[in-house]
Amino acid sequence: MTRKVTKAIFPVAGMGTRFLPATKSVPKEIMTLVDRPLVQYAIDEARAAGIKEFIFVTSRGKSALEDYFDHNLVLEQELKAKKKDKLLEILDKTNMESGAIAYIRQHKALGLGHAVWCARRLIGDEPFAVMLPDDVIAADKPCLQQMIEAYEETGGNMVATMEISPEKASAYGVLDVGDSIGPAIPARGMVEKPEPNEAPSNLAVIGRYVLRPSVLNNLNTMKTGSGGEIQLTDAIAEDIADGVPVFGYKFDGQRFDCGSKSGFLQATVAFALARADLRDDLSQYLNDIVATGKAAQ
Repeated sequence: MTRKVTKAIFPVAGMGTRFLPATKSVPKEIMTLVDRPLVQYAIDEARAAGIKEFIFVTSRGKSALEDYFDHNLVLEQELKAKKKDKLLEILDKTNMESGAIAYIRQHKALGLGHAVWCARRLIGDEPFAVMLPDDVIAADKPCLQQMIEAYEETGGNMVATMEISPEKASAYGVLDVGDSIGPAIPARGMVEKPEPNEAPSNLAVIGRYVLRPSVLNNLNTMKTGSGGEIQLTDAIAEDIADGVPVFGYKFDGQRFDCGSKSGFLQATVAFALARADLRDDLSQYLNDIVATGKAAQ
């Protein structure tokens, strides 16, 4: 019987240089996708999957991210006085209970594996999730919930996967898999950022993981991999070599890479069009742009 997954690590120490100058003073994770910060989408997904403890691996300059999850008593009192109950409900979803959230500093940018390793003492010997807020996933059933339900059947380690074209392989970890039926696919190996002609499959790993604590033990070696960084993919691959099952999970949903400007804009349009209060005006605007060929000057 597998242990319940109740802890999640959120690596958010990156500087967000692709979004400069905005990220000079605003952490990328609280940049708004429609009217919610990126990190709120990840938190909502984690809560839906049963996560109770939220561990953020941060760096200097992320104080606004920490403040976001705190209670704003002045704002709450103002909304109560004006009887704005709907806004109070929205605000309540951004608050964290005392003790539910922890922040750990990653002092050096040594890779995703190192960021996850920084949280090892708060994980202990329990299975845990890793969520990258840059990857926003639109799904009827939240992606992490799908994965944890599958993990409770399979055990081992599980990574979210999606199909990619060969030329994009060098931007992802890629699974080595055999023939399989169903969404949970046993992996024979994992390769971080392979060249297109060396990729073992077209299944790329994206920012959702359900992992055993043995992965943290593998990270203790501080072995560097692709790009001279400590790669989480390599630590998971070590578990495969040790006979621990690792599964790629083909989730049901649409993933947006909000770590890129293009992906962030695509997600903004997609999530706005999904909302009844925004759909008509935005659709009309987009149709006008297509018809006239003119956008903002």
